[in-house]
Amino acid sequence: MNRLRAAILVPGLISGLGFADTAEHFPAENWLEASAEEVNLDQSKIDRLFDLSFADDATQGAAFFKDGRLITERYAEGFDKDSHGTSWSMAKSFYAALIGISIDRGEIASLDDPVANYLDYFNDERREITIRQILNMTSGLDFPSHEHEDMFFSSDHLAYARDVGVEKKAGQLFEYNNVNSMLLADILLQVTGVPADKLLADRIFNKIGLTDVVLWQDAAGNPLTYCCVDTTVRQYSRFGLLFARNGNWNGEQIISSDYVDETFTKVWDSLNSSTINQDRGYGMHWWISSHDERAVIFNASGKFGQYIFVDRTNDVVFTRITKYYSTGGSKQDWGSLRYINWFGSIEFRVALAEFLDWTGLIKMQADIKTPVTFEEGTSEEFFRDYSEIVDALIEASKS
Repeated sequence: MNRLRAAILVPGLISGLGFADTAEHFPAENWLEASAEEVNLDQSKIDRLFDLSFADDATQGAAFFKDGRLITERYAEGFDKDSHGTSWSMAKSFYAALIGISIDRGEIASLDDPVANYLDYFNDERREITIRQILNMTSGLDFPSHEHEDMFFSSDHLAYARDVGVEKKAGQLFEYNNVNSMLLADILLQVTGVPADKLLADRIFNKIGLTDVVLWQDAAGNPLTYCCVDTTVRQYSRFGLLFARNGNWNGEQIISSDYVDETFTKVWDSLNSSTINQDRGYGMHWWISSHDERAVIFNASGKFGQYIFVDRTNDVVFTRITKYYSTGGSKQDWGSLRYINWFGSIEFRVALAEFLDWTGLIKMQADIKTPVTFEEGTSEEFFRDYSEIVDALIEASKS
């Protein structure tokens, strides 16, 4: 196992009376740091959460926040608080928040509006699909065995998404379909006239200080609204805090609390997967890791093991990302790899790209521009221990 480097945190501010300041905080340029004791938590329980998380060598970094303060963070050797990860599908939760803001602003009338009200090419067999069904992954759009991961390798992801037809009746079945999320780019563009990545920066990220960030586009210049936002553990956690605080940031209501409540409502449960052996729930482009008398914890989740866990009741955010080495840029360019992008399975293409990189025939960090996670950043133990990690998070969050 790699040696781990844990950050040593200075004590938080103490009031003149000698008692801990337990008021809620919002980070300015930097997070206010505090000890577990100052926020009435048990450091040993937090340590257990981190030990479980770093039992997986894929873990790049993790941080635990309580009451808007950074309590503990830890990074793998070679990484630190300024190291970027990539979100993969955590980006779905980010861009879905823009739908709520467009409703707040009257640009979209309702979650229950047909998508066809905003996208004219949905005036076919897709005409009954609603925005809510898109967000809840119940659109009924075609869902092939490759689960539309082929879209990631195309030059125009939005053109790909526009051409996907109906497979089944909407609202009947949960299917985690990337096309649903990519269509958010077009809905938001049609209702605002502004690309979704610019909206995300202007309407959310700049307001919460999440500015050290890369928002990926495809080769055609379309924002990738189903994946791929690069930033640091600390920066991702700002978005988690925004939802922990019901859409309010230091007095400004960025997203209506009603929309946050809608987002944090269980729609689907008993969802299992090949990677995580735990029944989970889903709704409005967020996953549910716990929803019982012990705790209600939602999370933004991304492929290979990216997580922002949010516990509104306890005002806790816990973020964990896996090892990532940026290829630079913010616009996809497959370079010479475009010649193999349609051969074989997704796994075959990734393995072939890694082999070509290893041989030096193609250098991933020089010859292409795209988010990519190698085997080093692919979770195994974190998925295996997911239930235990969630239990540890619940215990660590209790006063």
